[in-house]
Amino acid sequence: MKFRPDAFWATLERYENLMAAHPAQLTVLPETAFPVFLDQLPADYLAQLKALAQRQQGDVLFGVVTGDASAYFNSAVSVGESPSQRYSKDHLVPFGEFIPAGFAWFMRYADIPASSFSRGGRQSPLRLAGQDVAVNICYEDVFGGELAHQIGEAGLLINLSNTAWFGHSLAQPQHLQIARMRALETGRPMLRATNTGMTAIISSTGYVESVLPAFETGVLHGNV
Repeated sequence: MKFRPDAFWATLERYENLMAAHPAQLTVLPETAFPVFLDQLPADYLAQLKALAQRQQGDVLFGVVTGDASAYFNSAVSVGESPSQRYSKDHLVPFGEFIPAGFAWFMRYADIPASSFSRGGRQSPLRLAGQDVAVNICYEDVFGGELAHQIGEAGLLINLSNTAWFGHSLAQPQHLQIARMRALETGRPMLRATNTGMTAIISSTGYVESVLPAFETGVLHGNV
């Protein structure tokens, strides 16, 4: 649904309205919240998101595709009081985000768009809302060793996810359990912003402090 051209403007309006109605120092939107390249977002829309974040002297972090047709990335981009920053997913999912060697024939047959992302490489935490934040996207939080190696001095973990592909399966609650384990391992709270379920605030001990119901539009607001 989100990739339908006729749904694009409704998507922009929905996120803007939700942000306007629920001000926060740090706002996190899901993975690929905006299903276009970053430079395809209207400049005045980005300016409005920045203004909404700045009214709280804070920042907004949102999922979007960056790069161009020759090399593109599954990214999280920030605007707001801090300088704009970017994290691009490094641990990619085979077939979903990159094509394993020898399977180009399958992808030509399947004709799946945006299925050859580039890796983001090793990246430092972002500085958002006055905090050092370690960002990870979707199933990157499965790999505890990678996450621990990247965390540096960050005091907060943020995960942006889109597990809509898995429908009403066990993937939604399982991914929340994975996030709880990473919070417990690292001793850092975890914020999860998802497209279809289990948006949550997790304490540094792995306790789920609050969570939204799956497959419903909503905003989770809390203190970390």
